[in-house]
Amino acid sequence: MATLAVTPADALIDVPRRIVVAGLAAGESVELSTRTLRGRGTAWRAAAAFRADAQGLVDLTRDAPLAGDYAGLSPMGLIWSQAPAASSRTWADRDVFAAVPADPLVTDIELRHGDTVLATQTLTQRLAADGVARREVRDDGLVGTLFTPAGAGPHPVVMVLNGSGGGINEPRAALYASHGYAALALGYFKAPGLSDYISNTRLETFETALAWIHRVLAPRHGFVALSGQSRGGELALLLGTLFPESVSAVIGYVPGAVVHCAQNACDPALGREGPAWLFRGQPFPDVWQDNRSATWAPWDEGAEPRRHADALLTALQDPDAVARARIPVEKIGGPVLLLSGSDDGSWPSSLYGRMVADKLAAVGHPYPVEHLDFAGAGHSIVFPYVPTTQLVYAHPVSGRLSTSGGTPEANARADEASWLGVQRFLRAAVAARDAAADARPA
Repeated sequence: MATLAVTPADALIDVPRRIVVAGLAAGESVELSTRTLRGRGTAWRAAAAFRADAQGLVDLTRDAPLAGDYAGLSPMGLIWSQAPAASSRTWADRDVFAAVPADPLVTDIELRHGDTVLATQTLTQRLAADGVARREVRDDGLVGTLFTPAGAGPHPVVMVLNGSGGGINEPRAALYASHGYAALALGYFKAPGLSDYISNTRLETFETALAWIHRVLAPRHGFVALSGQSRGGELALLLGTLFPESVSAVIGYVPGAVVHCAQNACDPALGREGPAWLFRGQPFPDVWQDNRSATWAPWDEGAEPRRHADALLTALQDPDAVARARIPVEKIGGPVLLLSGSDDGSWPSSLYGRMVADKLAAVGHPYPVEHLDFAGAGHSIVFPYVPTTQLVYAHPVSGRLSTSGGTPEANARADEASWLGVQRFLRAAVAARDAAADARPA
């Protein structure tokens, strides 16, 4: 009698699982398939064929598939290689999380020999550990969701910023809280009561948020990290330069090294070359402004699926415009972690990461700086064990199709390695802050 075991069957989303089949005949060929309801109930599926060893075992931590939706040794390949049905065309259909973002994801696994189902099992991935609490924040005009770990604290704090899709990044905040950080996922557009567009985002909102965090959450030894994705990564670096006394560390997922205009998340009435960020009523100089080489032609006229990065590379050919728009990262008052992909189709995050790291090295930045650049990966670097197959997407604001770049395999590797790097970086940054506080005279 064949058996199918998943260990652990129920755990946090970032925990790798061991999937083992036993009780087969030696050399028997079988198929394993997965099905997960994501987004608004869209079924995402993957399948692969395997051959049992002489003892009748298939172990995905040891065995690569004979054929299927992924190749090579990958214990969680049946998760990251999942894809929605070809008929799923809307943005919501392609959301890899649940309809309620912090809800667990339940995957049905089926073992088959031909048309015969031999065994079934479930795999549950949770974003929130036991004791993590969620509450909406609407204080001081803020729009966000706070996740707090179990225990009284005080806890170090992470503020989570989304990119040009807007909204409130609850999944990442929930996972940060599951690892001991109070995490505020802050919306700044395309969230309840806010503008639908990134255009003219007032940075005073984040100044208010940082003050609220320090006053209300009372972080452990004042530690507040910023974690931003894409435009949120650009924003995290920028906020670190504006408010160095309030920001202890910066994590930039595929961030920009320069200030950009509103681009695809713009208010159509203001246009994509209008400003994204305002501070004290004034826009920041952006890389497209008075740029002698910038052209949208590679994006507007390129073959599908278009690469937005190709247009931005034209803007980077004007060194004067780049210098005017450069984020002065040397003003950041803490450690910096940069995460990028060498095949980023949305913008050149590898180059941007090098620009930031090189500048901080040149000025002798007194805090640790790390740049993790993932070969072959694209723009969508998140965290482990979610599907990585959706390389072409419709932008959630403009609706325009483009590719985020990379391959599913490379993106899956980047998801796993980046999250390990983020956890390591935060542990070191918090420990350094704790040690500095303990060393102060009583």
